Amino acid sequence: MPWDNVLGVALVMGLFGLAILIVLWPGEKHGKRLLERWGVPGPGPGEVAMAVRYLKRRRLWYPWLFLAIPPLLGDEGAGTIVVTLLLGGLIAELLAQRPNRGPRREAVLVPRTLPGIVPVWVLVLGGLAAAGSMVHLGVTAQWKQLAVAAGTAVVCAAIALLAVRRPAVGDPRADLALRTRSARVAIGLGIGACTAIGWPAGDFVSFLVVVAGLAAFLAVTAPVKRLPAAA
Repeated sequence: MPWDNVLGVALVMGLFGLAILIVLWPGEKHGKRLLERWGVPGPGPGEVAMAVRYLKRRRLWYPWLFLAIPPLLGDEGAGTIVVTLLLGGLIAELLAQRPNRGPRREAVLVPRTLPGIVPVWVLVLGGLAAAGSMVHLGVTAQWKQLAVAAGTAVVCAAIALLAVRRPAVGDPRADLALRTRSARVAIGLGIGACTAIGWPAGDFVSFLVVVAGLAAFLAVTAPVKRLPAAA
């Protein structure tokens, strides 16, 4: 792609990302709604502040990622949006690994595990989507797409695992709700992305697989009304 086109695309996508950031910049209303949707009824001020901080850590990166990703990938569509969401989530989870300067809650006595915050059926769907995509791409010798699918699966797994191991902060139920959201959204995006990457052909079988992947994505990322028993 010529450099003038690259700069033009980067500028347009950067402005688009900035507009998204302005429109979606979270406040108390957004934090409260997020917690209530993910199984925390009647959240208190401290829990709401925690949820707002959680959202800011992700949305702050959107304009910069929208600016950088299209020139690198040569993709100005859905691929850019998915990569932005995944990288934004990964950066946010990496930053959340730092020790918190404020008051910290003591860690739970029982070690926290990924199946403890994400149902096993979600993990099974994520594994099947990633494995099925990579096997199909390998059999059909689509090596570039295979590398992309494998990278996507690794990033999604990393986000989910980082959500499990980040330091415990604030109220236990809000902390668990936000961990659950991070892990499930990452796995859901992985399912949708791997399915789309692994079955790109326009035949009927590919259409059915992609539809199944979309249905799995919606089921996995749907907010939960009740937190896992670990709460």
